Amino acid sequence: MATTIVSSALRGQRVVVGIYLIIVAFTGVAGYMTATVVGEVDPPRLLFLIELPPTPIGMAVFGAATIGLVLGVLLVAVTVVSDRFDDAEPGDTE
Repeated sequence: MATTIVSSALRGQRVVVGIYLIIVAFTGVAGYMTATVVGEVDPPRLLFLIELPPTPIGMAVFGAATIGLVLGVLLVAVTVVSDRFDDAEPGDTE
């Protein structure tokens, strides 16, 4: 029974990581497309510190890194909280 719980938890983590990677990749593509479609783009600042060039690659890096960092911090926070405060036992209906 314990191996079933662990394997289902690992499958759940894989799904979450997969969705995370898809969102980050989509944001990178959206940044690339934005720079190719829009003519005049102001140079974006990654973390308000690093100025990236307003090229398609620079915008793709900006989009993917920004959403990757924001979602990554949130996912780590959820993981830490769920590891520390998970009191539910499998099969509980309460």
